[in-house]
Amino acid sequence: MRPIVEIIRLEENHNYGTFGVLKINKEVFCVTLEPSDRENEQNVSSIPPQQYICERVQSPKFGETFQVKNVPGRSHILFHAGNVKDQTAGCILLGEHFGKLKGSRAVLNSGLTFHNFLAMMQNQVKFHLTIKEEY
Repeated sequence: MRPIVEIIRLEENHNYGTFGVLKINKEVFCVTLEPSDRENEQNVSSIPPQQYICERVQSPKFGETFQVKNVPGRSHILFHAGNVKDQTAGCILLGEHFGKLKGSRAVLNSGLTFHNFLAMMQNQVKFHLTIKEEY
């Protein structure tokens, strides 16, 4: 059975990005960081809130991950490890908790959290993702 995966955006700060939580099967799994909303501009904007299909891919830069498909005017939107907005490149960063890194708001313990996400999704080739805003 495919998991129910949701990102609920909680806060947006143009200096630091868009922060949220990722839920799997209605339980909070981790926190997320995306770029700020720049009207879906490629590589610098968060993804418009709606439903998407995510598929397992092999990224040359990040290795095994999932790609968010069918985002209008966009491609190569991945889930991956990273801590601050400048590391998103339009993608979704996963972290254990919110914090600060070198004076910037951040998601922390990202490498281990991303590894745990892949382990949780090990039997999945694709899943549905719903993105909601709760500002």
